[in-house]
Amino acid sequence: MMAAAAAPRLRPLLRALRLQTPRGPLLPHRPLLGLGPAPRALSTAGPQAVGQAAVGPDAVGPAAVGQEVRLEELGLGACSPVGLVQNLLQFLHLDLGLPWWGAIALGTVGARAALLPLLLGAQRQAARLAPHLPHLQRLAHRLQHARRHGDPRAVTLAYTELAAYQKAHDVNPLRGFLVPLVQTPLFLSFFVALRQMAAAPVPGLRAGGLAWFPDLAAPDPFYVLPLLVTASTWLVLEVGAEAGLSGAGAGAARRLLRLLPLLVLPFILHFPTAIFTYWLTSNAFSLVHTGLLRVPAVRAWLRVPPPPPPAPPQPSPGLLQSLRKGWREAQAAQRRDEREWRVRNHLALAAKGPLRQTFAHNPLEQPGGRAPAPPPPPKRPWKDTLG
Repeated sequence: MMAAAAAPRLRPLLRALRLQTPRGPLLPHRPLLGLGPAPRALSTAGPQAVGQAAVGPDAVGPAAVGQEVRLEELGLGACSPVGLVQNLLQFLHLDLGLPWWGAIALGTVGARAALLPLLLGAQRQAARLAPHLPHLQRLAHRLQHARRHGDPRAVTLAYTELAAYQKAHDVNPLRGFLVPLVQTPLFLSFFVALRQMAAAPVPGLRAGGLAWFPDLAAPDPFYVLPLLVTASTWLVLEVGAEAGLSGAGAGAARRLLRLLPLLVLPFILHFPTAIFTYWLTSNAFSLVHTGLLRVPAVRAWLRVPPPPPPAPPQPSPGLLQSLRKGWREAQAAQRRDEREWRVRNHLALAAKGPLRQTFAHNPLEQPGGRAPAPPPPPKRPWKDTLG
């Protein structure tokens, strides 16, 4: 009855609302949890509006993938080593028309080829150093022995002899570390550049791959590229002697390098495939370069001396023994440094706290190492007689 009584009062209000509602086809009811407009509304909006509604910041459809966005619009490509690498890749992709995986591979080969003269110079230096390496190792061992025993005179003589020999024959083992010092910043620049491009992400990377990894901004779904990179890195480290980065006497270091790819593998499984594309191309360049240098005609054309004959195998201590020996030497060096510091600052230490010994050797100590016998008690015959 109350509803029947209120109906006449609501009729004018409903009539006013009906007059204000625009005439047209009514839209079907949308559920509360529905996403996006109703189907009939999309059909009346037209295909152009539908395509614009489908493209959003997180869309991965063909419309979003096909867009070519400049790196400057994403805040990339600055005037820095990382930005220069990104600009190079963008030039190879947009200006030369290469796919993104081809731009990364060609950019990697170009950067490694630019460092080829430095690498050949390091190999010439390694070939020149090989005949003098046994004598240099003996001199270095003598210097370490003198430092371990804390003999300043022996240290000075050993260091002078080592420096004179290196100057006379124009050899220096430290020159072999020039190549990794230059290649490491290059690797980090490519790594950071591709990591930033995949995190942005650059829309073209979503469809810039090939085969089983079409998305260069995503990890490898089958973990094939991480395994290939690990295996190729192990091969590069095994043949590192050809590049002048290792030599005789580096057995413990090479054993650690052999384990390095396996230790790094769990941390690189989820890297973007763009990084693996660069890494695998760089390793392939190193392996091809090493294989070509095994040909005598190629070495003669590049003026690289032939490698020295392999030294006879010598028994070397195990990894644990080498680590224990290094730990003992480090402890001995610490004790020696502490003793030298106390000798230099003995006066300052004597002025603080209780009295301390201010001389290095006890003057009362006999040369044989025995302390002098205590003096006999004084004779007191008068006390013995009187009791």
